[in-house]
Amino acid sequence: MVIANPIYDVVFKRLMENERVAKFFVSTLLEENIEKIEVKPQEFTYIKDIDQDDVLVQKYIKEKIRERLSINVLRLDFIATIKTETGEYKKVLIEIQKAKNQVDLMRFRNYLAEQYKKADEIGGEKSILPITTIYILGFKIPEIDSPCIKVERQYKDLINKTIIETKSDFVEKLTHDSYIVQVNRITNRFQTKLDKLLSIFEQSNFLDENQIIKEFTHKIDNEDLQLTTDILHHAGTDPQERKQIEIEQEAWRSINALFEDKERKYQKALDKIEEKEKVIGLMAKELEDLKRKLSGQS
Repeated sequence: MVIANPIYDVVFKRLMENERVAKFFVSTLLEENIEKIEVKPQEFTYIKDIDQDDVLVQKYIKEKIRERLSINVLRLDFIATIKTETGEYKKVLIEIQKAKNQVDLMRFRNYLAEQYKKADEIGGEKSILPITTIYILGFKIPEIDSPCIKVERQYKDLINKTIIETKSDFVEKLTHDSYIVQVNRITNRFQTKLDKLLSIFEQSNFLDENQIIKEFTHKIDNEDLQLTTDILHHAGTDPQERKQIEIEQEAWRSINALFEDKERKYQKALDKIEEKEKVIGLMAKELEDLKRKLSGQS
């Protein structure tokens, strides 16, 4: 079956618009049965403007650049509100990051801070929800080989040196678990429910040089995966859907080029500052030596 590469925002959005697929995605990663889920693509606040004479004149591309280059405000791609079978509500932040840009770490932290300050509405009432983050990365974390990891918390009694099994509402709302998927480390495994979810993100068997569509080679053996691949098949074979993916791909190429240029200039500036600091340090040392010599002669 031919499917679209879900690493692209416009494709992933199609998946998250289907409640059953969204539930399959989030429940599989979190390993929790979800009774209810609501996923909303997060609206972006644009701060940095693009000149009208800029070469990137397509409206879509200009908007994507504003989204990703807005330093002061970042919105993650999707926010899901879930209700588990135990009746607990959670807020899940989902971010697809295709390339590694240094400024993103601080932007993610700033956005998380904003989400911690923001109250949610459950049943018409304001409520503070526990937060969980999911990062789908299009690049490799050098230190970690696993394609999917969970960063979780433990309550530890430092007096008795034991693990506290009881959960606290206060603690849960001030800290969070995080899930990280490295799509370039996904292998051909197809055994568990998690394997089957990750298989759609596997970056192999591409049918075009732009890596927009690929052949899904696994045998589909459950309804959730069937529905997911059906949506991806439509996104990969419909001409209008393909065009949107191509536009987004071009936008990301431009964005990454801009980031790389900015980072090169930033590193060059840092090197100059470091060089000046070394010169200043040598001058200060020479001045101290001169003072000692003059002091010895007097």
